Amino acid sequence: MDFSVSPKIHQDLKLMRSFVKEELYPIESKRLHESWPTLESTLQPLRDTVKSNGWWAPYFHGNKQGKSYSLVELGLISEVMGASPLGHYVFGSQAPDAGNAELLEAFGSEEQKEQYLKPLVDGKIRSCFAMTEPAVAGSNPTLLEATAEKDGDDYIINAHKWFTSSADGANFAIIMAVTNPEADIYQRSSMLIVDCDNPGFELVRNISIMGEQGAGYFSHAETKFTNCRVPKTALIGAEGEGFKLAQTRLGPGRIHHCMRWLGIADRALKMHCDYAKTRMIGHKRSLADSDITKQRIAENAANIAAAKALVLQTAWQIEHQGFKAARFNISMIKYFTANVLQKSLDDAIQAMGGLGMTDDTILAYFFRHERAARIYDGPDEVHQVSVAKQLLK
Repeated sequence: MDFSVSPKIHQDLKLMRSFVKEELYPIESKRLHESWPTLESTLQPLRDTVKSNGWWAPYFHGNKQGKSYSLVELGLISEVMGASPLGHYVFGSQAPDAGNAELLEAFGSEEQKEQYLKPLVDGKIRSCFAMTEPAVAGSNPTLLEATAEKDGDDYIINAHKWFTSSADGANFAIIMAVTNPEADIYQRSSMLIVDCDNPGFELVRNISIMGEQGAGYFSHAETKFTNCRVPKTALIGAEGEGFKLAQTRLGPGRIHHCMRWLGIADRALKMHCDYAKTRMIGHKRSLADSDITKQRIAENAANIAAAKALVLQTAWQIEHQGFKAARFNISMIKYFTANVLQKSLDDAIQAMGGLGMTDDTILAYFFRHERAARIYDGPDEVHQVSVAKQLLK
């Protein structure tokens, strides 16, 4: 396995890293607590700079720069962008838009690509993804209660969803709903596009996450679809392919997520080190002189390095052997990297004491928003059981 990248990619990564540190880090503490319209207008010039540098929407194979990155390269780029909460949005690679764009690129009709994909990739509109439901286990999409019943040339959708991320201000949603209730459990559901100005679509609320309601791109919404009528042309791919499309969408998404988490974990480790060297805990003795501090720093460094190697190995395996061959690695990187992230953040906050609990640093923000890493896309326990079953065979 060869994880090396070309000199050009290496240089791009270096320049992107400098951009994130110099342009995004300094504005985080103020901007993340502003209203979404104000934040959006502040970030637009930075997005324009990213576009002019040729870094825009790197995940999209048909981008205007004509670049086509490998999954390993995309992972490394995601690590750089992920070090700031603003990174993926400024680079036009934010979830769920990136995943929705990949889905439309692979399975969308030409009409869907023209109407939705093109402006989405250009950053002119945003989207949301409606799969999780409050009444059933989000880790098992075969249990969906949402329905999309055929009515002539239309589907009528009825659904109650939540954690419809970034629905606030989105132009369209991709919803997963049951279209074939009598079919095999893996062929019951489909994915459809719903315009957010459809009278049957309702954004009920932005859910408060550990005390933060969020807005715009930084929101998680509860949504309802009530007798929501859409034409059959809103169907993505073939009817009954919803589960297959979800798995296809989540595969590369796990690489992006995990590398983003590692960007955060590495930043937390660096902040941990910097603080430990300057925080005095006695006469001529800093926190860095403590053996406990050294032990935690060393342990986090090893965890981050191990997780990165496993994620890149999985990316290589997906590209060269396919998703089926990599499916257990995909599960392993999900729960292993999520826990590496949480430990790095928790240890850095612990080292900073009271300061770590405040929003004077970015750590508390990351801790609030990334605790969910161990839950979404399937909780740790589901992935661990899946991997263990295979090993026990």
